[in-house]
Amino acid sequence: MLDIIQINENDNVVVALKDLEMGQSFKVNENEVTIKEAVKRGHKVAIKDIQENENVVKYGYPIGHAKGVIHAGEHVHTHNTKTNLDGIQDYQFNQKLTENPYEQEPLFFKGFRRQNGLVGIRNELWIVPTVGCVNGVAETIIKRFVKEVGDISPFEDVLVLKHNYGCSQLGDDHTNTRDILRDAVLHPNAGGVLVLGLGCENNNLYEFKESLGEFDDHRVKFLVSQEVSNEIEAGVKLLKEIYENAKNDQRDNVPLSELKIGLKCGGSDGLSGITANPLLGRLSDFLVAQGGTTVLTEVPEMFGAETILMERAANEEVFSKTVELINDFKQYFIANNQPIYENPSPGNKEGGITTLEDKSLGCTQKAGTSMVNDVLKYGERIKKNGLNLLSAPGNDLVAASALASAGCQLVLFTTGRGTPFGTYVPTMKVSTNTPLYETKPHWIDYNAGVLLEQPSDAVLRDFIDYIIKVASGELVNNEKNEFKEIAIFKTGVTL
Repeated sequence: MLDIIQINENDNVVVALKDLEMGQSFKVNENEVTIKEAVKRGHKVAIKDIQENENVVKYGYPIGHAKGVIHAGEHVHTHNTKTNLDGIQDYQFNQKLTENPYEQEPLFFKGFRRQNGLVGIRNELWIVPTVGCVNGVAETIIKRFVKEVGDISPFEDVLVLKHNYGCSQLGDDHTNTRDILRDAVLHPNAGGVLVLGLGCENNNLYEFKESLGEFDDHRVKFLVSQEVSNEIEAGVKLLKEIYENAKNDQRDNVPLSELKIGLKCGGSDGLSGITANPLLGRLSDFLVAQGGTTVLTEVPEMFGAETILMERAANEEVFSKTVELINDFKQYFIANNQPIYENPSPGNKEGGITTLEDKSLGCTQKAGTSMVNDVLKYGERIKKNGLNLLSAPGNDLVAASALASAGCQLVLFTTGRGTPFGTYVPTMKVSTNTPLYETKPHWIDYNAGVLLEQPSDAVLRDFIDYIIKVASGELVNNEKNEFKEIAIFKTGVTL
């Protein structure tokens, strides 16, 4: 394996693919560079002298500027590099589209076709509380149901989508809670849902029911706890009704065009933009070529690379929605008196990411090169196939939950540091480096670190095969560990 990599021929830094020692030498563009200090894996080294205020270039784009002179062979990081980002920018529509490099193939997975035509990759039974006050009641109902029924098949799991909200909320917070829970009730990975209310919450169950629109009343049931003498017995009875209606559920062949995948990263490191994120980008382009759908979120981690996405907008309307996506999130920071560019995190910096541009240029690679077909507000559901952008913060669980609620049956989550969490749909962890995969095999599902040693086309094909297996029922680690959660974006006051 190589010791370093120059990502773009115009870069004035290289990335260490393994720990480098002081005095170690290597050649880049026929020039020999000697390491002047120890540099950890994922971190950057200057390959030429970079003058004060000159741009530091990685991925072919500026990721900041030098605070002072940086000499060839020196470590390039937060101590000598500063972001170029400042304030809110103006943007112009300048479309630059490229042809998708992949062709359509006759590929299928085994999924569950629902009454409304949507397809789930899991067949689970959920209780969705309208308010956090009934989380405990919902858990008791689930336990009683499982005890009385025994074999829950064809359901593959039963769970409560516990949360802390649904009451004492106003404005956008109330709307966000209602919309995210509504989307969960309608999610095709659920073969049945009991919507459980208390009775006095402002996320009123009857109004919530109206927000659902059309739904399968054989699979979605409702219960207000204050309106029955024994809510446990009533809840178990309704779950049994759903169970009876689901007894004939089975997986059938479904074309890959029905797959909707969320793209997310967390605990990133200096290899994220070299291995795992580009792998997701190639997967995204491949799935789009099949007529499928991918969704990129984490808006604050688009800052600094947003123009690349804007250039790929399908038309001026999508471009304008992308500008609104970016600037609305910047205004959110400003309204809360917080710096717009307070990123990357301490863990990111430890892993070699220096500025927000550095992070964003790596993060947005998850979206490949495809045209951006649509931009979704937080809580909106997918309306168009192809690549979509979704408004949500960088917070791992909030963003992953937003992807699930948008209609993604599966979330792909790249990480260089590792994380065990999962949202309420399968959350596949893809490591950026092999040591993480070997250390945390109970967290990590797929090792993109092999891209440093194996051809990218072969790794992509292996990854596609694995995606199809997971879509057809193979469990990922968050499911095996029973880590399934939901988190809802909160911006305002609590009464």
